[in-house]
Amino acid sequence: MCSRLAVSAALFAFMLTGCSTTDTPAPKDSGASAADGTSYPMTLTNCGVEVTVPAPPQRAVALNQGSAEILLSLGLADRMVGTATWTDPVRENLADDNARVPRLAENNPSIETVLDTEPDFVSASFGGTLGPGGVADRDQFAQLGVPTYLSPTDCDGIDDSSVNADGNRTTPLAMDTVYKEIRELAAIFDVRERGDQLVAALQSRYDAAANRVAASQATLAFWFADTSTPYVAGCCGSSGIITAAVGAKNVFDDTTNEWPQVSWETVLDRDPTALVLADLSRRSLAGDALDSKIDFLETNPVTAQLTAVRHRRYIVVNGADLNPSIRTVDGIEKVADALEQSGYRR
Repeated sequence: MCSRLAVSAALFAFMLTGCSTTDTPAPKDSGASAADGTSYPMTLTNCGVEVTVPAPPQRAVALNQGSAEILLSLGLADRMVGTATWTDPVRENLADDNARVPRLAENNPSIETVLDTEPDFVSASFGGTLGPGGVADRDQFAQLGVPTYLSPTDCDGIDDSSVNADGNRTTPLAMDTVYKEIRELAAIFDVRERGDQLVAALQSRYDAAANRVAASQATLAFWFADTSTPYVAGCCGSSGIITAAVGAKNVFDDTTNEWPQVSWETVLDRDPTALVLADLSRRSLAGDALDSKIDFLETNPVTAQLTAVRHRRYIVVNGADLNPSIRTVDGIEKVADALEQSGYRR
């Protein structure tokens, strides 16, 4: 095991913005077994809201990429009538199924657009999408008889006053919460066995990536967006899962805020050995795209002093890899690949 990062100037500039090299196998069963089948109407408590699903959904709308990719991974494209709010290209192994599902909008669609699909179920990854200021409040859908589901990654272990605002996590996020979402959605759609298969595949990939590296001497900072006052990852979101899996340290793990904004002087003061850079498909903030991030880092007088910049120690991930979802495992694999190539091998 190497005890320090010793790489050439270009070695760490991994262009890993595509899909992970290891795909999660598609579920093979045609539905839940009789023993494991869901009884309807099904009622569950989801993010503090009691939700009743009268029958297996046949016309589902997924309002965020993370939610859409779970449903697609469960083999449910034929029961989806729309998706929206995408930040990155769909995972390559899901592209064919995704092409069969109408994309209602790249960002938040209007509630009228969603209702035009005649949905019988609506899911979302973020309360900012399925809540105030988003597509519509859950109550609005409930009044129209449309059950909704919000990812527990956006409510479990989060301060109530911070939900949907990249706020404070009272409990660090764990992959178990993502697995919970998969299993609950699989139960709602009566494909429990597919959910178990998907969870098992993700767990296997997580273990394989984590067991390849031991990077206790590596320090990381995760930069999502914004060049002026950058959004960096705090301790306890998806980046926390990634950092823990590879055994590294996040230099901003002393804050429970999921995406605090800090100064570049603060980043320089903590001087991580490598930077995890989100290559975003959107173009809403300066520094969304990878090339603009790197150009800024190497020309700004403050950031140019960073050890990671001077040695070009960049680990590139998709923006979706830093959101709580099945893509978190992609993030683990990409960071593990980079650290392994730099010498952090078990």
